[in-house]
Amino acid sequence: MTNPLLADWDTPFQLAPFDRISDSDFAPAFDEALAAHLAEVDAIATNPEPANFANTIEALEGAGEALDKVLSVFFTVAGADSTPARQELQRAFSPRLSAHSSAISDNKALFARIAELWDRRDTLGLTAEEDRVLYLTHRGFVRSGAALEGASAERMKAVKSRLAVLGTSFTQNLLSDEAAWFMPLSEADLQGLPEFVVDGARSAGEALGQDGPVVTLSRSLIVPFLQFSPRRDLRQKAFCAWAARGANGGDSDNRGIAAEVLALREERAKLLGYADFASFKLETEMAGTPGRVRDLLMAVWEPAKAQALRDATEMEHMLSADGINDALQPWDWRYYADKRRRVLHDLDEAELKPYLQLDKMIQAAFTCSNRLFGLEFRPLDLPLYHADCRAWEVTRDGKHLAVFIGDYFARASKRSGAWCSAMRSQARRPKPLAPVVINVCNFAKPPKGKPALLSYDDARTLFHEFGHALHQMLSDVDFGSVSGTSVARDFVELPSQLYEHWLEVPEVLAEFATHADTGEAMPQALLDKALAASTFDMGFQTVEYVASAMVDLEFHNGPAPADPMARQAEILSGMGMPAPITMRHATPHFAHVFAGDGYSSGYYSYMWSEVMDADAFAAFEEAGGAFDPATAARLEQFILSKGGSVDAQELYIAFRGRMPGVEALLKGRGLAA
Repeated sequence: MTNPLLADWDTPFQLAPFDRISDSDFAPAFDEALAAHLAEVDAIATNPEPANFANTIEALEGAGEALDKVLSVFFTVAGADSTPARQELQRAFSPRLSAHSSAISDNKALFARIAELWDRRDTLGLTAEEDRVLYLTHRGFVRSGAALEGASAERMKAVKSRLAVLGTSFTQNLLSDEAAWFMPLSEADLQGLPEFVVDGARSAGEALGQDGPVVTLSRSLIVPFLQFSPRRDLRQKAFCAWAARGANGGDSDNRGIAAEVLALREERAKLLGYADFASFKLETEMAGTPGRVRDLLMAVWEPAKAQALRDATEMEHMLSADGINDALQPWDWRYYADKRRRVLHDLDEAELKPYLQLDKMIQAAFTCSNRLFGLEFRPLDLPLYHADCRAWEVTRDGKHLAVFIGDYFARASKRSGAWCSAMRSQARRPKPLAPVVINVCNFAKPPKGKPALLSYDDARTLFHEFGHALHQMLSDVDFGSVSGTSVARDFVELPSQLYEHWLEVPEVLAEFATHADTGEAMPQALLDKALAASTFDMGFQTVEYVASAMVDLEFHNGPAPADPMARQAEILSGMGMPAPITMRHATPHFAHVFAGDGYSSGYYSYMWSEVMDADAFAAFEEAGGAFDPATAARLEQFILSKGGSVDAQELYIAFRGRMPGVEALLKGRGLAA
């Protein structure tokens, strides 16, 4: 019987046949696909014909189709619906994938063909995109260690293999800590909590087989609990558990892993001739150097810290007025910030939340993309990897563009956070491929019969991840290696953060922010208050983010710290970190940085992209409105359709005419002087 992962997928849109795939299929399919890919690469490397773009670079682009199919399914379910069997498979696959990657980059015959093409690139008559793909392929091989020889090459292989193992362990340890902890709540403990928090706690208790409501470490549940619970003792207990993820001792402790990862990254960079890992990593990003990243972060840090300290003083007065003889603590901030928002803006998030229904917010994201880019969404009834998932066909003018899958609810088997991934990326060569794109979120699942309600932050997350999805779905390039979000790390967040702005367009909220019970539109007065409060508590939000970004940068800039936790404390102290605020992601649960290399030395990229997204949305406002068709057409032409086929800075300048300064960001966050 043919393994369903390796068979031709005779399904609608050639989607993975999830209903026919079992965990026992992954290992044999992985083995076969891995061997097939190596054979394809060897055939390219040993081709007796002289190297040309088609038989080397384009052939590499088409190689590994079977492996792509296997891994796209496996990593989708491993991240969003983990099981012990899948975790064991992931631990087994990680070092083998690293060895596989090394076998390709270490193939001297293959690299010789690529290097020869690179040396005579000016004589090849390449298109602009072909030239870009050749450049990126050659650069990728060099940065992977293809030019290393002897002991250095062998050590690079070992370093990359160990890093792959450590990244998997870090992720699984974090998932273990998040899944293991919950805090039962009595009926008395529910006093003062809004109905949606109570519903979320009851639903979480049911999912965990408990007799009553619980608080878990799912962000969509613990944050509103910290925000609304008048029980300071319970807030402290919940916050401390949340902050301690990955640092609880025992087998799931990530502190030792972090130290080893940082040391190995430094060694990897030095093997390639760089002073440190930050210099290596940032060379290919828009920022270019650690100094430019530091300058951006510190330009934002000082005004954000000043605002946060002013806010802290006000909240300490409120704490004292409640008869608490103590300094403001991290488990107090959200509670008193919410009370203060009610005073300053007459806005209670519990009043706002019934107007932010998940289904309506999905519809809002779809409708905005229709008005901007002409996209249409048709629901699909297909077997997917979990019952919570939903799928849509995406078309424009009747032509199929993509399949979009949404997986929105938190569960113990899903890693925390939110992300967008492509099970299949767009390409035209070597053969046409239409994208299959997934948005994964962790919103609180409502009890049966009740609509899912989002916080304002949840709704912003939904729009953010859909912005990434648009980058994938509107991609229009020849080669998959430069398709969609295959761009510089500090450019990849531009489309996602830019799309968040449409949530705050008054006419969008007026149409889609309707009450879950009455169906009535959000009253204008409440809408006005919500928009006026959009930058409330931005000092806190900016401080917790910039602190994480600075720790990430300094960890990788210079010698790797032997004790990352001590170095973290030293960095924060040097910045003057306000005592009642913690890093958004402390080292033991900083999955962006330690689960893989993606955001290592790159967590700053959200802010780098925000400088551009604030300026890019201003282009719509200057043109007369959020749905200006000419500006939307330029956004698609120069940003969303191009992927990494053109240098990121060139793309932004083509769209906007210039690069922006930090002023638009500070103004957008309400931090401008």
